[in-house]
Amino acid sequence: MAAEADTGKLGAGGETLAVHLPPLSEEDPLHQDKKRILERRNLSCLFHIPISSSAVETLKLLDQMVQAARVVHMDKLELYFAGDNDIGPFSARNETESLNLLFKTMNKLRLTSNAVVKEVLQMLKDEIVVRLRSVGKTDGEQMISETQNHDAEDSLLKWGEHHGVKSKLQIAFFQGAGRGMVASENIGMEDTALEIPESLIISEEILCQTEVFLALKDFHNITSETMLLLWSMRERYNLTSKFKQYFETLPANFNTGLSFGIDALAALEGTLLFDEIMQAKQHLHQQYDDLFPLLCTNFPEIFRKDICTWDNFLWACELWYSNSMMVVLSSGKLATCLVPVAGLLNHSVSPHILNYGRVDEATKSLKFPLSRPCDAGEQCFLSYGKHPGSHLVTFYGFLPRGDNPYDVIHLDLDTSVDEEDATAQSVSTSQTTHMVRGTWLSRSGGFPTYGLPQPLLTHLRAALSCDLDESTTEADMKEIDRMVLETLLSIFIPMLEELPEPEESERETANWDVKLALDYKDLQRRIISSIVTSCTSALENV
Repeated sequence: MAAEADTGKLGAGGETLAVHLPPLSEEDPLHQDKKRILERRNLSCLFHIPISSSAVETLKLLDQMVQAARVVHMDKLELYFAGDNDIGPFSARNETESLNLLFKTMNKLRLTSNAVVKEVLQMLKDEIVVRLRSVGKTDGEQMISETQNHDAEDSLLKWGEHHGVKSKLQIAFFQGAGRGMVASENIGMEDTALEIPESLIISEEILCQTEVFLALKDFHNITSETMLLLWSMRERYNLTSKFKQYFETLPANFNTGLSFGIDALAALEGTLLFDEIMQAKQHLHQQYDDLFPLLCTNFPEIFRKDICTWDNFLWACELWYSNSMMVVLSSGKLATCLVPVAGLLNHSVSPHILNYGRVDEATKSLKFPLSRPCDAGEQCFLSYGKHPGSHLVTFYGFLPRGDNPYDVIHLDLDTSVDEEDATAQSVSTSQTTHMVRGTWLSRSGGFPTYGLPQPLLTHLRAALSCDLDESTTEADMKEIDRMVLETLLSIFIPMLEELPEPEESERETANWDVKLALDYKDLQRRIISSIVTSCTSALENV
């Protein structure tokens, strides 16, 4: 990261502080899109702050720096949904990354600054922290803690501490979410909330020391990932295991979408999540059938039939799906790992911890530093990744609280236009994938987007009017928009009709899996309903 503290003269403005943000990476596949946005909004990665500026003027410059940092951190989805005049915030994650970048930049600048400049930088840092504290405060993440016996979890922490784990977190239980971790003290920006020795990380390097690996390394091309899964299935019952304390604190059932029963699947029928879960289940059943009873026959002492059951295999699969992390080990290898203790951290769309994927070469430990402050008693959240609700239900068994910007509905539109009929579809068509999400996430509810994504509307407008040009009248534009909105309604009204609201009594008496399935359908209904409402409202004003 380039961060320099240059002081000099800028015209008649007196002494100035030059703040250099990292430039856009040429290797970023979104480089050109981000560059275009920065240019359109007259932003750059270099800012000059007059030292004599008032606090108000300095904070206005901070606003511009934040806007530039937001663009630097935009992902493909955020670029798609950002309107032409949308300056953000684009998502809680993007905001946290952007403010965190600025905080680190100011910290580096202070190392080479004089006392006067340090005062300016400190004011900027303080404001950045205030803004970071506001991220996630309104998204419903404040869960209610419950009083429960967690002796087993406390034993896990003691076991971890005995093996070198350092933690500023403690275990708590939360309504509707189960276990989680809260700060045992105020944890500031960039402070390490949790530190796990590499020796406790369950990875392929540990696998190579086991009899499972020695037996299977040359057997039927079984991958190391599958070996780790099989090792976990056995190690759960190994009374002399180094990781005995860890396995004893794992739940008997993970309750992910992979464990959905018939009633829950029936509730999901007609949704994409139904297809996703069924495909995943079929894959796992096929994998199990390929392994057993073959392994029990060839290695009866290692793979006992009473342990190698479908239920135990599914449990191990769910363990790795819901608890594994991608970690760069000290060897430099990127590996899928289980990280004891860290697996207790819950996911949030407004996480405190974003960057945690590399073992520190000096300390040989995996550190979890905060990207935004976490006060004592506050639940500390991790990011599991940029996942939609369907993925989180299938492989983790929950829907996140708050608005998840990655909950989108993809549309495959076959919309090339015949030259003789602007409203007809050509025989030689090109298929383009577009998407929608809840229109409540949009900051533009009126013309020209009506809360809908600009790329989708541009695509449909072009498809429905090949001769659209500068001579197109306002009346023609309104007619085109009317056709676009009616086209969208023709797509989404049938989708909404396929998602009737369940009887409240059905939800109250349902099992956990049916309730989760109904919650997912509620989310889909809410998204689709918002599209229908926006289109209907827009038609009334076209």
